[in-house]
Amino acid sequence: MATLGVNIDHVATVRQARRTIEPDPVWAAALAELGGADAITVHLREDRRHIQDRDLEVLRRTVQVKLNLEAAIAPAMIEIACRVKPDQVTLVPEKREEITTEGGLDVVGHRAATAEAVRRLHEAGIAVSLFLDPSPPQIDAAVDLGVAAVELHTGAYANATSEKARHEELVELARGAAMVRQATLGLNAGHGLTYRNVVPVARLEGMGELNIGHSIVARAVLVGFTQAVREMKALIT
Repeated sequence: MATLGVNIDHVATVRQARRTIEPDPVWAAALAELGGADAITVHLREDRRHIQDRDLEVLRRTVQVKLNLEAAIAPAMIEIACRVKPDQVTLVPEKREEITTEGGLDVVGHRAATAEAVRRLHEAGIAVSLFLDPSPPQIDAAVDLGVAAVELHTGAYANATSEKARHEELVELARGAAMVRQATLGLNAGHGLTYRNVVPVARLEGMGELNIGHSIVARAVLVGFTQAVREMKALIT
C-alpha cells in the first residue's frame, strides 16, 4: 500500500505571484495532514521561486508527519538541509530556467558532487532519497552511494500521449522498481501524477511513497485542500 507525500510548492507559487502573505503553505500542510497525508514535501529552489526559507523553517517546527525536502546537490542547499534537518532529503536536478523539474538526477555524470551531498546529509543524520529516471546505470549508482531510497521520475509516463506509449513507460517504471526493490532500497515515485493516471503507479509491486503536488493543489482550488488530499489518498491505498 503506497503512502502519500503531498507537495505544497504550488501553494507558495500562488502566494509569490503577488508577493504577499497568502495562501500560506504552512496552513496547506496542516490541512493536508488532516486529509491523511503521510508526508509533506517541499522543494526549496536556489532561485526561491515558490517555497521560501521561512516556510521550511516553520514547517520543520509544525509538521507532524514526515517532512521531505527536495533540494539540488549544490553545497549551499545541502548546508540549509543539514541545519534544518528534515526527516528526508530527496536530491533532485535543478535548472534556473525550467518550469518544473525535468528528468531525474544524473548521478552517473555528477557522481562526486552527489556523493559529497549524500555524505554530508548522512553525517547530519538525515535519510537520503535520489530522484532518478528508471535507468539501470543511475539506479546502480544510487545503490553504490548507500542512500535509503530512490524516487522514480514518472514524468515520461505522465506525459505519454497514447495508451501504447503510457504502457511502455509503465513497463520501464516496473523494471526500475524491481531493481530498487532487489537492492532493498525504499521505492518512491513522483512527477506529473494526477487523479487520472496515479493508480497503475501506486499498484507497482513494493511501491512505498508517492509524492504528488500540482494535481492536488489544482483540485484543492475547487474542493478544498483537505478534501483533495482525501480523494488522492483513497485512490492510492
